Amino acid sequence: MTIREFKMPDVGEGLTEAEILKWYVQPGDTVTDGQVVCEVETAKAAVELPIPFDGVVHALLFEEGVTVDVGQVIISVETGASGGDAAEAPVAAPAAAPAGSEAAEEPAPEGRQPVLVGYGVSQASSKRRPRKAPAGALAAQNGTSAPSVVPAQPAPAAAAVPAPAVPAPAVQNGTAQPTAERPLAKPPVRKLAKDLGIDLAAVVPTGDGGVVTREDVHAAAAAALAPQAPVQAPAPAAAPAPVSVPAPAAAPASVADVRETRIPVKGVRKVTAQAMVGSAFTAPHVTEFITLDVTRTMKLVQELKEDPDLAGLRINPLLLIAKAVLIAVRRNPEVNASWDEAAQEIVLKHYVNLGIAAATPRGLIVPNIKDAHAKSLAELSTGLSELVATAREGKTSPADMQNGTLTITNVGVFGVDTGTPILNPGESAILAVGAIKLQPWVHKGKVKPRQVTTLALSFDHRLIDGELGSKFLADIAAVLEHPRRLVTWS
Repeated sequence: MTIREFKMPDVGEGLTEAEILKWYVQPGDTVTDGQVVCEVETAKAAVELPIPFDGVVHALLFEEGVTVDVGQVIISVETGASGGDAAEAPVAAPAAAPAGSEAAEEPAPEGRQPVLVGYGVSQASSKRRPRKAPAGALAAQNGTSAPSVVPAQPAPAAAAVPAPAVPAPAVQNGTAQPTAERPLAKPPVRKLAKDLGIDLAAVVPTGDGGVVTREDVHAAAAAALAPQAPVQAPAPAAAPAPVSVPAPAAAPASVADVRETRIPVKGVRKVTAQAMVGSAFTAPHVTEFITLDVTRTMKLVQELKEDPDLAGLRINPLLLIAKAVLIAVRRNPEVNASWDEAAQEIVLKHYVNLGIAAATPRGLIVPNIKDAHAKSLAELSTGLSELVATAREGKTSPADMQNGTLTITNVGVFGVDTGTPILNPGESAILAVGAIKLQPWVHKGKVKPRQVTTLALSFDHRLIDGELGSKFLADIAAVLEHPRRLVTWS
């Protein structure tokens, strides 16, 4: 038997730590390649981690609620790997490690697809160099030393397997022509590429017969990121001891005995706090307000709910507010911009990634609908529904929260009339939507009960001056007061 260790992977883009939320296995449980063993929370989202090999759980190295650095071992597994098993592997395994060293890990089979996020960016090589383990790497458990593999004699090194030849593109008139063939990849690999936003046609395949593997997709995703200096953690003197869950502390006699409770700030809340402080003291905020009659918009919402062409879609006021924002952006394109401090430039965006602030049990997150400006009303409704449902489940991916341009926060769902929202970092404006209430309103010369709400627009005064911000907010209000402008201004 061999003890194999699974380390905390980098499940995001350059994240350095993650908190273990829940273990799905315990010591003694049998696990299989691709099985989810725990759920962790990073600074961006909650992610389920699959184990990349078969075996029996030997030890859990950290308790639930503990924050673990990327690269630390979190679980060890007893595997039944032997020389015969290695011979059946598609790629020859490296020579057996000498006594006192740790067996080299084999890459997970390509056919297995991890849940949500993979194992992090892996090396492009098809095999790994064996790593030397320090003396006493495996701590004794229950008075018995953990088993280690000591081969009778070192096995001969396996011959290196050459990478498969990649078909060269056709050449015509001295110029390489792109191939029209669809890239070869298994369905899980295609889904992974889609989730990471990677074009399979641009990925260099290394699998047999020119097949794109999961490692190829991860390598392409890593190449797209800004280069970062690798941080090499020092090797620990010994593996962490197995988790021993302490007995719960005695409960206080009464609630009055508890005068204070301290809650660690970590994960999503920690990043949100840092981002809001950075935004508040970097971008000069200006907030403007407008109160308006949205009775006609509320009537339109009811009519659209009864429209058979929109059956099955979620139709609500937020949908029409989002559409009004997109129309106002088209009429005032200068508001859709960002500030480049390094270059001292204003970057105009010709696309709208519309963010929707979502309150979740783990904190406030702002996923965005990509290219919302190009979507129909039905497509926008579907995008909003999927975005909110995914956020509430805590499954929003880091990619869904990046590259936003404008944001809507709906404080009205809490019965709040209005507020002064803080910009999402890197964005130029955020619209707060207050509660829609029946109030007395002067309509056609008479005081009548009407559906009234208040909008608050905060914007970056470096990018948007008072005139532009006022026009943008007034256009949003005009569409919601007279929703026929959804057609005439489109």
